Amino acid sequence: MVISVNGTEISEANIATEIAHAVAAGQPEGDELRDGAIQELILRKLMLDEAARLGISTASDEETVGTLLDQEVDFEDADEATCRAFYDQNPANFQQGEMAAASHILFSINDDASAGLVKAKAEGVLEQVQANPSHFASLAREHSTCPSGKEGGALGKFGRGQMVPEFETAVFSTAPGAIAPGLIETQFGYHIIQVTEREGGEAVSYDDVKERLQEFLTDMAGRKATHAYLAKLLAAAKVEGYQFPAF
Repeated sequence: MVISVNGTEISEANIATEIAHAVAAGQPEGDELRDGAIQELILRKLMLDEAARLGISTASDEETVGTLLDQEVDFEDADEATCRAFYDQNPANFQQGEMAAASHILFSINDDASAGLVKAKAEGVLEQVQANPSHFASLAREHSTCPSGKEGGALGKFGRGQMVPEFETAVFSTAPGAIAPGLIETQFGYHIIQVTEREGGEAVSYDDVKERLQEFLTDMAGRKATHAYLAKLLAAAKVEGYQFPAF
């Protein structure tokens, strides 16, 4: 069946090109990759149409999408009260001298438009992991875009400050032997994390972490606002020939 977005067809040639780009970026081939390519093309078309409606025109589609998101996605930087509240409510996240060992399954994000598509796939794999934790390594080998996937997702042992903040926060607030309860989003994509070891430490002061914490919380606010904006565009669109998953 022909796939169209507001009357414009998405051809098989378009889909094949998008798949080729994803494979080149390290994503494993398969039916899920095709779905991701179709979803990426749908969202990109919606954003370009919206940019045209708003009179946004730049030298490239990528720049146009970026300009649209900068203009239309509104969110505030995390303020002092927000940062302080997060610090006070999550004391286990702010320890130094701690060590942990963990494994992960990474779902890479190529750009803002693809984040929601990749997230849908990652949520499906998370459900499989939660239902059968013993399958974590095999699912990592099948789905992870990180080189560690070949080793079942194992990252070895590391301390605080060695991983990006979002990943670190998840690892050091998850009990040994457990799987982080939700997807963890970082600059690299979405992660499913399994913690295998934890060793203690001492508290880090708020003043020592507030700058990095503010950056982390602001980035999360931006990603959440972008997702909400894309969901709004999709809800108003007429997509035929393809059933978009929950977004």
